[in-house]
Amino acid sequence: MTGDAHKLADNHRENPGGAMKRKYICVVLFPLGLLLFSLSQAMDAPENLQMADPGMGFIGAETCKECHEAQYESYSKSVHFKKAIKGPASQDACETCHGGGAKHVEKGGGRDVDIFSFNADVDAAAKSAKCLTCHEKTPGMDLWEMGVHKRNDVSCDSCHDLHVGGRQKAREPEVCFSCHKDVKIEANKRSHHPILEGKVNCSSCHSPHGSLSKHMVKADDSRELCFKCHADKRGPSVWEHPPVEEDCQSCHTVHGSSHAKLLTERIPQLCQNCHDWSRHPGTPYDSKASFTSRFECLRCHSAIHGSNSPDGAGLRFIR
Repeated sequence: MTGDAHKLADNHRENPGGAMKRKYICVVLFPLGLLLFSLSQAMDAPENLQMADPGMGFIGAETCKECHEAQYESYSKSVHFKKAIKGPASQDACETCHGGGAKHVEKGGGRDVDIFSFNADVDAAAKSAKCLTCHEKTPGMDLWEMGVHKRNDVSCDSCHDLHVGGRQKAREPEVCFSCHKDVKIEANKRSHHPILEGKVNCSSCHSPHGSLSKHMVKADDSRELCFKCHADKRGPSVWEHPPVEEDCQSCHTVHGSSHAKLLTERIPQLCQNCHDWSRHPGTPYDSKASFTSRFECLRCHSAIHGSNSPDGAGLRFIR
């Protein structure tokens, strides 16, 4: 046996685990190397997708920019652009939404010429369908097909500016007021929810992309919705006022009112819709005329939403 062979044999006897360690390292490093190689190939893949392919009808965003520079500039600052949403073989996603532009260019361009546009005269369902190809699983979109907006031909671009990354065309509530002008009138009345003050938004109560509830509210019914903020009115109470159990809107309007506390009528007329005058005559010419003045009912019946008083005072919501 040569000297080198003796040395190897001696090393093996002194460190019998060395060979096993080297084998273990090889077993670990080899698949790790394959993984890193695969990742490097995957990272290079988007570069291939960015190349326009005229054979598929795609021409690339730079070609679009030659005529639509203003739209391209606004889009290049958008969330869509920053997230690098790529279309099939399209450089910067113009053709992801608008479709291949080769025929559009061949015919010299023009409004709606062999290209999908989001103009006002285009079918609302078709425009929304384009957005849903990416946003179908976006949180809150699962009930879009059942929503009032969908049924009334409101499309995504009615509220969102697509070239600036889907942001609203205006902030709430202005974007909602552009259609819901009756609500805008109510929100400007002297008694109103603090919508104009920015303390609540339309979307605080409503799901604009669809809901199973009436008026697309974010609750099973309007009563449960009100209790999300007005939890002190929920109860249960020993003595329940029936309107509170049934519907808050029996006495209150939702967006705004000319009467205090969002009431549908001024007191005592509101109370007298249910309670007759047998105990408190309300004509202005008798000795009980004080009961016709504002809030006289609540001067005594202060626990109007429910009372926990165990005696007769609770029954009458006096305390």
